[in-house]
Amino acid sequence: MARYTGPKSRIARKFGEAIFGPDKVLAKRNYPPGQHGNNRRKKTSEYGIMLAEKQKAKYTYGVLEKQFRNMFEKAASANGITGEILLQNLEARLDNVVFRLGIAPTRAAARQLVSHRHIVVDGKVVNIPSYSVKPGQIVGVREKSKSLEVIANSLAGFNHSKYPWMEWDDASKAGKLLHLPERADIPENIKEQLIVELYSK
Repeated sequence: MARYTGPKSRIARKFGEAIFGPDKVLAKRNYPPGQHGNNRRKKTSEYGIMLAEKQKAKYTYGVLEKQFRNMFEKAASANGITGEILLQNLEARLDNVVFRLGIAPTRAAARQLVSHRHIVVDGKVVNIPSYSVKPGQIVGVREKSKSLEVIANSLAGFNHSKYPWMEWDDASKAGKLLHLPERADIPENIKEQLIVELYSK
């Protein structure tokens, strides 16, 4: 499946936020990329602002357009606030849960761990990054993968108490999704209402 594999700093600079994690290039050059990036004073249209917010959400969670639209339609047909449900569904993706549990340092690394069959859900190997984790399910590291350096390094010193909707058991290297997060608990700087308005046009 196609994924963005280009320079992540370029995307972070486009949005003016470190959406992929700490970014040294963004820290030095906090303006859009390109020859005239530092001199741009172009006013963005209302549609452009909404589109940029959707693009930011897609890049943040590593989801492609068709997948993202399907997730939006699923959220729109559910009972509740569409934007909040969309973010909850993105948070429940297996690759994101692996990232939030500290098993991987980034969502891209989490996606790779899942694809390479290093992750189990309720004791069974699941290699689909978009798999939707349900509350009560336990996500952990496969027994023979527990000694992997990338996992050990990521877990070292990770603060597992920062996400109240999850709990972690260090002995078994596994965590449970207690419930879907409230909007206030999701740390991503995404204005989901703009995405709802964009798709509603």
